[in-house]
Amino acid sequence: MNVKKFIAAAALVGMGWQTQACAADLLVGAAASLTNAFTELAAAFQQEHPDTKVLMSFAGSDAVAAQVIQGAPMDIFASADQKAMDKAAASGSIDTGSRRDFVRNEVVLIVPADSTLGIASVAGLKAAAVKRVALGNPATVPVGRYTKGSLEHTGDWEAVRKNEVLGQNVRQVLDYVARGEVDAGFVFATDAAIMPGKVKVVAKLPSPTPVLYPIALVKRDGRHPQAGAFLDFIASPKGDAVLAKYGFSKP
Repeated sequence: MNVKKFIAAAALVGMGWQTQACAADLLVGAAASLTNAFTELAAAFQQEHPDTKVLMSFAGSDAVAAQVIQGAPMDIFASADQKAMDKAAASGSIDTGSRRDFVRNEVVLIVPADSTLGIASVAGLKAAAVKRVALGNPATVPVGRYTKGSLEHTGDWEAVRKNEVLGQNVRQVLDYVARGEVDAGFVFATDAAIMPGKVKVVAKLPSPTPVLYPIALVKRDGRHPQAGAFLDFIASPKGDAVLAKYGFSKP
């Protein structure tokens, strides 16, 4: 195995793809918050294209962007914010003509379902009883960047920051809250919706930056011939229905 192939294989393993991934597979790297929706979209696409196997890898958007830039042989990149996609675009790693915003989300404040702290808003996080607040790392995680931007806009950032517990992606933040390891956390509304019995939404955050998700084809030799078809499928009425099912709205 030459160096280039070794790096590509290592990138696949690093992103969690099955080691049996081959050139015939359509490879998609996507934001962690898209896990449930994209898993269903992949299954639906495969029903219509039985000769195409779609493999998904989910992580923080910046982590996926880094793999795209490093040459991981993926075909599509879906990010939870513009910054991660911009990094991939600046490196020349995506087909900028295919880039589009395909869904909208929002950031919410959640608490464990059995919380007794009485947190009903961001202001409630300033109470002395609140010791740990989870959020995505703003340096590497879109939901963290949106959260920081919103809280800076309202003047609440420093109060929240002193109790921060940083997650490496939005699903990790969700898990912290669901397990009661923190007093509250900031996640996307679509993530909170998958654990209604374990977390409770207490407030929506106004975001100075629209919570829009971009998607694009990766620019590389040997890109899967069905990559464009999958991108179109996501934007089709069937794709819209799946995304809406998981709480995403149109951009």
